[in-house]
Amino acid sequence: MKARIPKGATGGNMLEQLQKMQEEMERTTAVLEAQEYEVRAGGGLIRVVMDGKKQLRSIEIAPDIIDPTDVETLQDLIMAVMNEAIITVEQSAAKELEKITGGMNLPGIPGMPGMGA
Repeated sequence: MKARIPKGATGGNMLEQLQKMQEEMERTTAVLEAQEYEVRAGGGLIRVVMDGKKQLRSIEIAPDIIDPTDVETLQDLIMAVMNEAIITVEQSAAKELEKITGGMNLPGIPGMPGMGA
């Protein structure tokens, strides 16, 4: 959602800067959402690919790690790699958006720590 800046508004320069920042953030967010992130666990035996929207794109599990008598280890590794993938996506988004905002904490900005999804 773009903020409309009324002509002749007081502080127009500041509002113009904010609008440019908003447009740059929208472009960056679109790029981040299209990006894919690969994360591995278990010495590379489990691999996941997640996009910037935190949607799982693929998961590969090496047959060597599948032990029917030890399902818990496989479950733990899958949880670990998924959590790491989510953290990787969030940190990447926060880092890129922070470059635009200069570290300002802006409410409702996706990807910013403690902010929207």
